[in-house]
Formats: sequence, C-alpha cells, structure tokens
Amino acid sequence: MNYHYVACTEDNRVVKGKLSAAGEEAASDILAYSGYRVLSLKGVTPFFQAEKLTARFSRINPMEIVMFSRQLALLLESGTDVVTSLELLQAQISNRNLKKIIGEVVDDVRGGSPLSQALSKHPHAFPPFYHRLVSVGEKTGNLEVVLRRAADYMERTATTQKSVKSALVYPAILVILAIIVIGIMVTFVLPAFTSLYASFDVQLPAITRAFIAGTSWLQSYGIWLLLVIVAAIAAGYAYTKTPAGKLQWGKLMLTFPHIGHINLLNELSRCCRSMALLFGSGLPLPEIMTMVIQGTNNKAMELALTEVQQGMIAGGGLSGPMAKNKLFMPLMVQMTAVGEGTGNLDNTLTTVAESYEVEADDKTKTMVALITPAMTVIIGAIVGLIAIALLSAMYSIYGQV
Repeated sequence: MNYHYVACTEDNRVVKGKLSAAGEEAASDILAYSGYRVLSLKGVTPFFQAEKLTARFSRINPMEIVMFSRQLALLLESGTDVVTSLELLQAQISNRNLKKIIGEVVDDVRGGSPLSQALSKHPHAFPPFYHRLVSVGEKTGNLEVVLRRAADYMERTATTQKSVKSALVYPAILVILAIIVIGIMVTFVLPAFTSLYASFDVQLPAITRAFIAGTSWLQSYGIWLLLVIVAAIAAGYAYTKTPAGKLQWGKLMLTFPHIGHINLLNELSRCCRSMALLFGSGLPLPEIMTMVIQGTNNKAMELALTEVQQGMIAGGGLSGPMAKNKLFMPLMVQMTAVGEGTGNLDNTLTTVAESYEVEADDKTKTMVALITPAMTVIIGAIVGLIAIALLSAMYSIYGQV
C-alpha cells in the first residue's frame, strides 16, 4: 500500500514524500530506519484501483483454497513454521491473484500479525468462517486439524454446487434450442408460406388461419411485446434488490413447487454443515448462529435463522425456536434436540446434512430426468402443429383448385 508522509529529519527539517509498505507499522519502521521522525502518515486510496478491479473479476476457485489448506496443514504438521510454509506454498501456486494474496499474508504474518488476522483482509478468497476457524485453531493449538476440517467443508460445498450446475446444463441447452427453433419457424418459415397462401383465393383450415394471424400479430407488435417483457424483467429485478423484494424472492425460492423443496434442502444442509463444523471447532452457539446467518444469500432463510438466534439467546435453546418455523424440517429439529441433549450436536447435524444432501441430489436428478423428455415433447408438439398447419393448408389448396 502507498503512504504519504510528513517527517522531521535529525537536523529538524520537515520533509514530505510517498512510500510503499505492507502496512502502516511497516511504513513507520522504514521511516525510522531512515532517520526520520514521523509527523503524519496517511494511506493513499486512489479513485481507480486496478488491483481491486482485477481481484473482482479474477475469481479464485474454492478448490484452490481446499488444496492450499490441506498442504498448509501437512507442512505445519511436519514441524515447518507458518511463514516458511506459506512461502513454500506461494512458490507453487499458479493462480496470480491467489499468489499475490498469499504474498501479502506472508508479509503480515512476518510483521507480527496472527495468521487469522492476515487472512481476514482477503474475504473474497478466505470467507469469514475460514479465518474465524483459523483463529480458533491458533488459540487451541489445533491449527492443522481446523485447516483440514475447513478444507473438507469447502470441498463438499463446491462438489454439491458443481453437481447441481452440471445437472441443469442439458435442460438449459434444450430450452435454448426450443426457443431458437420456434423463433426460426415463426420468423422465417411461416411468413414465407403465408405469402404463398395469400396468392391463392381459397379458404384455409382453421389451424392455418390461427398460425397466420399469430405470425402477423408478432410481426406488427412483436417489438412491443419484447419491450414489455424486458421492462417487466427489469422491474422484477429492481424489486428483488429492495429489502421487501429480497424477502419475497427468498420465500419464492424456498416454496416454489419441486425447485423450492430442493433449494430448501440445500439451504438446510449448508446450515447444518456450517453449524457442525463451527461447533466441533469450539465456537459458542451465539457466534456460530451469527456466522451462519452471514453465510446465507436467501433473505427468508436469514430471517428464520435470526429468529432462531434471538430465541436461543432468550433461553429457548436451539431446537425450540427451530420448531416454531416451518422452514426447518422435522428431521433437523428432532436431531438438533437430540444433539443438545447428548452434547453431540456436531455429529447429529452432520448426519442431518448428509441426509438432506442425498435427498436433494436424488430430487435434482429426478427433476432433470423429467425435464428432458418434457422439453423434447413440447418442442416436438410445437413443430408438429406448425407442420400440420402447413400441410393441411397445402392439401386444402390442392382440393379447392
């Protein structure tokens, strides 16, 4: 980071300048070693920061953090100190952005900062739960164990997200192809036949007249229809950015038929995994709930978890407030109660998470298996109707001529 300084020399001259340092303390040390007495030291924050812009668009794959965590745990377990371990890992990282981040972490740790504090400066690479776990590991002396648990958690999360995305690729391709095929038929094929049929003074079948009327309407008002659709989508998107809109969208994502149940299972499994990981690492439940709330992107689930946290702080335990909200399914409530009673909350929540993950995966595969033939039938039906309309018109013309 760059700093502007005002300092006093040994002969009491005031000097001004600019220097680069890893932090404010490092900048003060550099000036002190140069024989300057610091009067003022301010960080320079440019209007346009290319580094932040690059970091925003240069995404770090979670699996890179998983590999980094496991390798760091292995090096620490072998007796290597933290700084040396980080330097060794930095040398073999291929991702430029991550390599730069680890370099900054090394500078901070070498300057006396704890590893957790150094990692917390880079939330786009190391999420809050990660550096909080590292902090617990530093205090308890189980940093290697904590790093492996964090790696396992991130790997499971990344694998689940990847499987869902992969399952939805083929249906998405089918939908796009359906739109393209129907668009070509309506835009090019039907108008060509419409001009041909217009040259004959004959009575066309009802289905053909309906298609011709629809095509004529789209040619006349299609651009307005497109503008209305775009405006509606833009208005809906803008509404989902408001607090009320975020809440309504979150509720819809959790209650929509079929897809909503899958989203709910994924949200609950993520919550259970997070709570199990943090509880097993020794964090208190109020702090765990705060981090779980911060980790969800669904406003409806965030509100539900906040109500659970408030009920827990009021003395209702964890399972009691959960039972009052319909978003928390019976298995989760019952197993949480069992975990509270036996003191084995992390294992019971892990069991719930695994159960929900399996159920969500099965339902996703079933839904995709139904979507694929359904889209094929819809495309075939539309193309078939268009073909019937064209052929019936041709036979009608032949018969009347």
